[in-house]
Amino acid sequence: MPETLEISKLLDSIGWRILTELEQDARIQFVELGRRVGLSTPAVIERVRRMEEAGIITGYRVEVDRHKIGLPVCAFIRVRVIGDFIPRVIAVAREMPEVHECHRIAGEDTFLLKVHVPTSEALERVVDSLTPYVATTTMLVFSSPVTRRTIEPPPEHVQPAVEAAVKKTTRSPRRAIDRG
Repeated sequence: MPETLEISKLLDSIGWRILTELEQDARIQFVELGRRVGLSTPAVIERVRRMEEAGIITGYRVEVDRHKIGLPVCAFIRVRVIGDFIPRVIAVAREMPEVHECHRIAGEDTFLLKVHVPTSEALERVVDSLTPYVATTTMLVFSSPVTRRTIEPPPEHVQPAVEAAVKKTTRSPRRAIDRG
């Protein structure tokens, strides 16, 4: 695991600008990324590589318009586990291609699932496949005015809290995708 000091150095003002640019366009060419953040191409390549190795950047992804691929129905399903079924619900969620996200949450419910399906009948089948193990509450999404927002750098007075949080992180970094 990278040292806290190394991560803090990578998350200076240039590091935050690199993250912002990559979140807005993960396919940006290194030449353009360097121009935007004020680094040479080799320097920005090295900086991104170090951020990947430190586990700050964990991968790059494509955003898909779910309506255009036949999955126009989006819903959130709150799941309250009955009994000792947490591992089973996790397994079921991982097996179901309709489940786009699964989050373990605090509060009355145990999980929050985000699903994408072609029809309300398909949504019903997803809910039915969960009900042997849990109690569910389904919320249908009408529209999504904010779908993705880039992470903003923390204000200077919050930086000590960020550094403390980094110290507590025990997750090992994933190997990032080669951007070529």
